Amino acid sequence: MKTEENLVAEGDDAEALLNSQAFSGVVNSLIEATFEKFCMSGDSQEKEREATYQGYRALANLVDTLKERVAVRDQINERASESRSEEE
Repeated sequence: MKTEENLVAEGDDAEALLNSQAFSGVVNSLIEATFEKFCMSGDSQEKEREATYQGYRALANLVDTLKERVAVRDQINERASESRSEEE
């Protein structure tokens, strides 16, 4: 089981990635390419569209996971801050 320190560190790392222009640029270009490929596929290319959609979902899940890690970190930090305030 992960400790709160590990979760906070993961959140810090996730935020660094999300704020990285290089990371955002790569993700955005992959999403654009995936969307274009999906839109350009023909009616008879159902398998290709499905694979393209799954690729898009994988990218979205990656970004959502990073955002979730940041949110967990923020909750831990907020709870710790409230605990310190109550002690004072």
